[in-house]
Amino acid sequence: MEDEKIEEIIISEFAEDDLDEIAAYYFSRRSDYVGRIISEFEENVESLQKHPKSGRIVPELERQGITKYRELIQEYYRIIYEISGNKIIVHTIIDGRRNFEEIIISKLSRYYGNKT
Repeated sequence: MEDEKIEEIIISEFAEDDLDEIAAYYFSRRSDYVGRIISEFEENVESLQKHPKSGRIVPELERQGITKYRELIQEYYRIIYEISGNKIIVHTIIDGRRNFEEIIISKLSRYYGNKT
């Protein structure tokens, strides 16, 4: 089965904030690492244009019956995205060493808290 043609990749505000936080964290510790991690992120996300289903379904969400979110693994980080028609939406980047459920609940609370 061929992957659907992706015409647009959208990086959410959350994902941009996550990448900024990662860069800020490493900037004073390993500034050489910042450029590399951002470049790798861009390459990984761009690869989704040709292979949108290359990421696995997020296991923690799949156990809850939620299968629309996928993830790419980049070193310690989990790039969470969704295929929506002919678009890829990158929702967030999560440090895989942290508790996934706590982070998702926190992010959803922040998101829906801003909607009211």
